Amino acid sequence: MNQKDSKREVQRMQINREELVERIAHRLPEDGILDVFPGFRLARSSKPTGPIHAVYQPAFCFVAQGRKQAMLGEEVFWYDPGHYLIYTVDLPLTFQVKEASPELPYLGFRLNLDPSLVASVIMESGLEPQKGNTTMKAMDVGKMDSQLLDAAVRLVQLLDAPNERQVLAPLIIREIVFRLLAGGQGARLNHLLVAGVDTQRISKAIGHLRAHFDEPLKIENIARQLGMSVSGFHHHFKSVTAMSPLQFQKQIRLQEARRLMLGEDLDAASAGFRVGYEDPAYFSRDYKKLFGAPPQRDIARLRSNLEL
Repeated sequence: MNQKDSKREVQRMQINREELVERIAHRLPEDGILDVFPGFRLARSSKPTGPIHAVYQPAFCFVAQGRKQAMLGEEVFWYDPGHYLIYTVDLPLTFQVKEASPELPYLGFRLNLDPSLVASVIMESGLEPQKGNTTMKAMDVGKMDSQLLDAAVRLVQLLDAPNERQVLAPLIIREIVFRLLAGGQGARLNHLLVAGVDTQRISKAIGHLRAHFDEPLKIENIARQLGMSVSGFHHHFKSVTAMSPLQFQKQIRLQEARRLMLGEDLDAASAGFRVGYEDPAYFSRDYKKLFGAPPQRDIARLRSNLEL
């Protein structure tokens, strides 16, 4: 690319970023979230937020304005208007808006990645994911290029064109997946496919742990069902999720316990027992380590925030 073309591309990306900010701010004039259609969510915050813990399905996330942090286990991922976040298996994540103000609020969106759509794009594109890398981490931050940004802008433009959305949104989402695939995310997107390699076995293990989080963790049984050795299962699970199976299960349990206390008014001991803890003291210790406060104090704080 010559200097003239490079300058033109920089200008084009700046115009696109400004349009994204304008359109999202118009649709979300106040702090909050907006589910535009299933799998596509906009968000706005005029101040930095506290950590939000949840289990998230595979997604492509982008910040139009501000800066955001995602944590996977002990690993921290930063993304901003120049970078996107992608994760390709169900993961217990912690998100936190780090840069936002009333004058320059955080504005961003999340687009869920549908496995059947990803498989279709991979097959039709002819861009085969790299083989052999069975330890590709499921989460990554990538640089936003002009073509991917252009597709993101066109998707957001459909907010103001509801009559066109049904026809054009699926096409633009396919293009976004293609741009991710062509931009080096093929091996990571391969996690979403239903082939029989180790990363897909780990995806099955994740599904099992999510469905049976309240049961004792029997690594030997899971590994045997997946046709893997115990050591091999541990190694590949941690490579993909950045945490051990036990750590993964623990985060799922604690997040579910928090939901039970907040939504069903269970006390800490009952919630801990429901998610698989036999020792209330052990539950409280793990809970404080993840959420920063003992269960009773954390739930009281959450309820206070909801009343504001």
